Amino acid sequence: MTTSPNPDFHLDHPGALIAAIPAVLGFVPENSLVLVTLDGGELGAVMRVDLSDALIEGIDCMAVAAAKNGPDAAIAVIVDDDGAACRMCGDEHALLSEALTEALDERGVTLWAAHVVDRIAAGGRWHCADGCGRNGLVEDPSATPMAAAAVLDGRRLYQRRSDLQEVIAIVDPARTARLAVVIAAEAATRATGGPDADGRTRADADVVIRTALTEPSCEPTDAHLARLACALTDPRVRDMSYALAVGSHAGQAEALWAMLARILPDPWRADALALLAFSAYARGDGPLAGIALEVALTGNPDHNMAGMLDEALHNAMRPNQIRELALSGFRVATRLGVALPPRRTFGSRAG
Repeated sequence: MTTSPNPDFHLDHPGALIAAIPAVLGFVPENSLVLVTLDGGELGAVMRVDLSDALIEGIDCMAVAAAKNGPDAAIAVIVDDDGAACRMCGDEHALLSEALTEALDERGVTLWAAHVVDRIAAGGRWHCADGCGRNGLVEDPSATPMAAAAVLDGRRLYQRRSDLQEVIAIVDPARTARLAVVIAAEAATRATGGPDADGRTRADADVVIRTALTEPSCEPTDAHLARLACALTDPRVRDMSYALAVGSHAGQAEALWAMLARILPDPWRADALALLAFSAYARGDGPLAGIALEVALTGNPDHNMAGMLDEALHNAMRPNQIRELALSGFRVATRLGVALPPRRTFGSRAG
């Protein structure tokens, strides 16, 4: 689930509404059911699930998530490249629309309309799922006000969800496997270390900050990656690191978390993914945050921050609310005696 960065679109023009979806999701959905919630005439949360034979049986879960913030209404978009012009598929689309209507109605949300579209691209064709007779063309997704807002906010738009997943995909499985051994050895050494826990935490925090603020000139060594991985298992270092998402060097810090997410093995990878998700969420990039959290919780289902952020994302919590969580990181840094970059000012578009 994600939320709209910009309400400048037309609810009564399906071609424009459908064209705005990629800018909100961060990618162009295919073979999907997209549910757009509406609150006060503006776009609220946007949810997406894959089309499947079992979707109707699980439609209640989507309705529950959509109704959490009490929206006024919702609009459904069924993206079906193969079935958009198929009469038999049209019956299936109508049944899906009916099931969604009933599930939302039980929770006090009205489904205003359900559209079927073959593709979300300029010239794609849409029609009513219930056979109302209305149809038309999809506008150019790259030319919508929401796409412009996404670019201004520094968010990248992806052609498909798999392209977004590649941002955090393991790039060198052999090195990742080798790192698991190196990190385990580093962790074992730390377990038999001296009694100065505060000193080690302070040193680890300093290493994380310096690495995050330094433009990488070469590939980090396995030893340095192992130190970073072990440092982030320290709750105080990890809590401090969340503050980097709202600092003046947030972009460099996010690049570090993304790099670690692509190279560290489980379970250490989950810490990097959670930090990446927090950073992306804080600047309004819900799609990247959602992908990172999905992978983090797969690798470590008990990761507290990943679980909390995932719940916040599904509840459509605003980025400005998430950014407030970073304030505790500045307090941790003060107690440790390490310096963080100054907090930066966010524009209104980021939430």
